[in-house]
Amino acid sequence: MSKENTTDKKKKNKRVIMFTTPTCSHCRTAKRYLRERGVRVRDVDVSNDPAAARDMVRRSGQQGVPVIDIGGKIIVGFNRSEIDRLLDL
Repeated sequence: MSKENTTDKKKKNKRVIMFTTPTCSHCRTAKRYLRERGVRVRDVDVSNDPAAARDMVRRSGQQGVPVIDIGGKIIVGFNRSEIDRLLDL
């Protein structure tokens, strides 16, 4: 198996959840960055979902967005180098 196929498989095996709001520019940037790299993301809009907002705070300890959960590891904000590291990009 080529290195590229192995990397693609790793990206697809890691569950990525992103807690966002529609007005957040960093959220849009992070979603675009991941989409351009072929990473599937479950987008959770916390602006109208109090339960999702509580879940985000429980996971991250933060109220700001984006909060990105990559395989159980939490990133607060759009931290490209940490995203790349966790997804082996």
